[in-house]
Amino acid sequence: MVIGAAARVAIGGCRKLVSSSHTSLLLVSSHCRQMSTDAQSVSEKLRSSGLLRTQGLIGGRWIDSYDKKTIKVNNPATGEIVADVACMGTKETNDAIASSYEAFTSWSRLTAGERSKVLRRWYDLLIAHKEELGQLITLEQGKPLKEAIGEVAYGASFIEYYAEEAKRVYGDIIPPNLSDRRLLVLKQPIGVVGAITPWNFPLAMITRKVGPALASGCTVVVKPSELTPLTALAAAELALQAGVPPGALNVVMGNAPEIGDALLTSPQVRKITFTGSTAVGKKLMAAAAPTVKKVSLELGGNAPSIVFDDADLDVAVKGTLAAKFRNSGQTCVCANRVLVQDGIYDKFAEAFSEAVQKLEVGDGFKEGTTQGPLINDAALQKVESFVQDAVSKGAKILLGGKRHSLGMTFYEPTVIRDVSSDMIMSKEEIFGPVAPLIRFKTEEDAIRLANDTNCRFWKCVVCAGLAAYIFTNSVQRSWRVFEALEYGLVGVNEGLISTEVAPFGGVKQSGLGREGSKYGMDEYLEIKYVCLGDMNRH
Repeated sequence: MVIGAAARVAIGGCRKLVSSSHTSLLLVSSHCRQMSTDAQSVSEKLRSSGLLRTQGLIGGRWIDSYDKKTIKVNNPATGEIVADVACMGTKETNDAIASSYEAFTSWSRLTAGERSKVLRRWYDLLIAHKEELGQLITLEQGKPLKEAIGEVAYGASFIEYYAEEAKRVYGDIIPPNLSDRRLLVLKQPIGVVGAITPWNFPLAMITRKVGPALASGCTVVVKPSELTPLTALAAAELALQAGVPPGALNVVMGNAPEIGDALLTSPQVRKITFTGSTAVGKKLMAAAAPTVKKVSLELGGNAPSIVFDDADLDVAVKGTLAAKFRNSGQTCVCANRVLVQDGIYDKFAEAFSEAVQKLEVGDGFKEGTTQGPLINDAALQKVESFVQDAVSKGAKILLGGKRHSLGMTFYEPTVIRDVSSDMIMSKEEIFGPVAPLIRFKTEEDAIRLANDTNCRFWKCVVCAGLAAYIFTNSVQRSWRVFEALEYGLVGVNEGLISTEVAPFGGVKQSGLGREGSKYGMDEYLEIKYVCLGDMNRH
């Protein structure tokens, strides 16, 4: 019971996924014995290419779960079953850990240049198969194909970057305090890493962790989300083809509580890296304490997009649209609150609503689609409840505000004005295509509202600080505001700011550590100080 009941509910297990999650999707599946033509042809093509894997990867071998249990992976746009994948648990995870532990010695002793070449080959294969990987992401996660292929390029960029950064892990020579001593500092790989990743970016959230881990000389056990394991398995297949040796990268999926417990309790796992909710992150952090593991956490956010009177209206609309509606609002850096100053509020509301109205909702394989479905029924119901709460307290719907006529888990892109701080959507992540517009008067008001992320009105103790966005034509104001904002990432006149060359991570309860950039390597390295004595003897 290491993770605890709350985390178990949040991260799921085999039985739950088979019996209760995706309820309406499975009902639809009972009436749809075959996948749609596009999805079916894509699935068959992926299977014949060897990229549609359904077994876990342990020690370089593809294996079923030991008890032969499986879980279903659904297409959220249609409810159709894409594949049945192995539902693994404690025994498989322990074997994966043992495999990574054994492989660590040989992998970490390779030169940085040798590891770099392997990662570069992996990057080349990811790019060569970006169309297939994008199709796989759309099948299991639902985002539009163009956006999914964009994720592949983004995810692959971390492998390319860390293939290069592997050769730049530098130590230090320290001037000694005594003449007969020489002091130096080494950076060495921490060991076996347990990487737990979410469903909203099935490839990028894995490469952002595995890239620096392998580059530094660590070995990795990946646990992808049970909702989207197929992309992780395809990426692992390409890693094997690139020459990542058996055991250096393992993938186990299925019973999340059992897998999590095995990773957390094993003394052979020296590092846990997690992207997901703050509630689960806290549980993982506590469970890692008995074995004193190094932990990095990328957790929930409540991002403000602040539009000042002096902002360029077109830039503000474009930037906020990108920050809010990427992946149908299902990202941790989505603009969760749009704070708009009095003087531009009405103009912005009108222009922004016009832009949102042009978004095309549909199946990700349909040409022109810009908004896919929400991941499952629970996500849809959460969005509905947030909108209902806001309307009941006086907010006004300018656009959308209801389930889409396509059915399933599609929700209309929504803009709501006159949102206030006593509404749930002001305090908690919406994780859906809903943009709340909140009015403010002064710069000081904007900073106060932006930094006030305590869920004091609800049973949620999250003080978020991941991403924020500012729109202003004043350099002086932008400087004042981004210095005052309590966030790990700030975009100024830009809504899409994540890149492999810059550090990604939050402050306060939005996480610990950084991913991407040269700083991301430090999360997988230990510092060793060496003192050489008696150095004056001839």
